[in-house]
Amino acid sequence: MENIANDSSYTFKNVLLETGFEYDGEEVVKTKTALFCIEIAGGKIKAISPNDPGRDAIDAKGRLMLPAFKDMHAHLDKNLWGLPWQAVSEKRRTVKDQIAYEQKMIPEWLKTSVKRSEQLIDFLQSKGTTYIRSHFNIDPTSGFDSLKHLEIALQNRKKTVGAELVAFPQHGVFYTNTAPLLKEVVKMNIDFIGGVDPYSLDGSIEKPMDLITQLAIDHNKGIDIHLHEIGDSGVKTIEYLINKANENPVLRGKTFVSHAFTLGHLSQIETERIAARLGEAGVGIVSSVPFGKTVMPIPTLRKHGVEVLVGNDNIIDHWITFGPGDMLQKARLIASLYGYSSEFALSRTLAYATRYVLPLDDKGNQQWPKAGDDADLVFLEASCSAEAVSRVSPVMSVVHKGNIVFS
Repeated sequence: MENIANDSSYTFKNVLLETGFEYDGEEVVKTKTALFCIEIAGGKIKAISPNDPGRDAIDAKGRLMLPAFKDMHAHLDKNLWGLPWQAVSEKRRTVKDQIAYEQKMIPEWLKTSVKRSEQLIDFLQSKGTTYIRSHFNIDPTSGFDSLKHLEIALQNRKKTVGAELVAFPQHGVFYTNTAPLLKEVVKMNIDFIGGVDPYSLDGSIEKPMDLITQLAIDHNKGIDIHLHEIGDSGVKTIEYLINKANENPVLRGKTFVSHAFTLGHLSQIETERIAARLGEAGVGIVSSVPFGKTVMPIPTLRKHGVEVLVGNDNIIDHWITFGPGDMLQKARLIASLYGYSSEFALSRTLAYATRYVLPLDDKGNQQWPKAGDDADLVFLEASCSAEAVSRVSPVMSVVHKGNIVFS
């Protein structure tokens, strides 16, 4: 496929779309599909029509078209992409160890951060992602440079990727005197204000969280807090945000806890209680889907209506080098962890890669694509979304707002 700007009009032919479920009794045993033509204009899907193999159009070659993927937790500004291989050092065992290391290395990393951020964006796009929630460091060492460099990288990729930005005080709010910077950055063109382990780093839940939540309310920003703490302080921090969202309806649907590992270490009764409160308050969880000693209670959270977003987090950096950068792999991991192996369950699991945009609803009615939808598309070598998740099917081409990213 050739590069085409989003103000152009063009058509795909031989596009495989899901059209419904096939049942054996009440069990979904197969996903029905058919070939279509998809017309694109002005970055939108203009029309979906029966397939015409002889039409003068871009040939999708029978590949499955799905909604493009969304990585809802990334650190585009802080990665080792493009630098020599470096495994994680065993000498840095705590968050404070990592902070000290970052304070030493950030000035050097910033010299090439624009190019490396672009390279990481390109990699994520190669896996089908066209939208990213990216945190960026805000701390006395970085100042506003991490944001400025990331904005340049995103501007250079504006035709092929969308993003929302989180001001992330990785070095604590008061531990390194980042509070004055937060008060300024929240006035800039960002979407969320973040935080990290308030009790462990700042010695208090209330002091940093009071500042963060008030800044969000005053400047109409969302909240996305990194919370790795397990135990009482982790639970209390989540309860704090729930209470704030209940007191301030403006925070509903805009407040998230990233990681929230403590939820993976509670009794089922306590998990159900907090999940119910999260759902009622409109506070979401953002997970990189850990496994091992911590398995997040994603099914319980979803049962109570909690929005669970998924992202890769660390892809290759000084914290962890295992991140695949592939949202289909994350969906497959969820399916593996929670036993979602049926045709129906696998098809539903795709939602974690697309932020809940699915071709079929739970009853098998076609709900995507529709005329007027953004032309954010991914084409895969797969027969249906269930196979795409189970096999992590290869991404063959990607379209963002009508722009063909690659083919």
